[in-house]
Amino acid sequence: MRAAHVTLCFVIRDFDGAEQVLLGLKKTGFGTGKVVGIGGHVEPGETPAQAICREVAEESALVVAERDLIPAGTVDFVFPARPEWDMFTTVYLCRTFAGQVQESDEIAPAWYPVDQLPEARMWADAVHWLPAFLSGERAAWRIELNPDNETVASSTSVPVPERI
Repeated sequence: MRAAHVTLCFVIRDFDGAEQVLLGLKKTGFGTGKVVGIGGHVEPGETPAQAICREVAEESALVVAERDLIPAGTVDFVFPARPEWDMFTTVYLCRTFAGQVQESDEIAPAWYPVDQLPEARMWADAVHWLPAFLSGERAAWRIELNPDNETVASSTSVPVPERI
């Protein structure tokens, strides 16, 4: 079985002298009840960059342009107990956007201080890779979950060159 190709974008803004990142409370589907990054599946015929621009608009009403996406790396999520949940994720950061955040049917977006992520409300794997990406590291991560499909069995990363 082939892993689904998904994409995430962490929109970052400066607010009162501190960096904030846009995350969202998942209201439906996979991960309901968790605070997650904005993103989703890459549809047939789309590039990951095209997909994330669409997903950010659908889930948050913000508009991001492909030229403003900052490639952060990838995360390969492996669920040995549920291989149909495996996901290969292309991750972007973005500091330039237009519009005002609005709730969608799927996500209730909110800004969080980068140094105070709501870790207890997120997937357990997020503490391994998200702070690294937000601090500017570029890497290819592999996260393997335990049979409970919640806790992390292993996490490894390999640095990737920053793309210009």
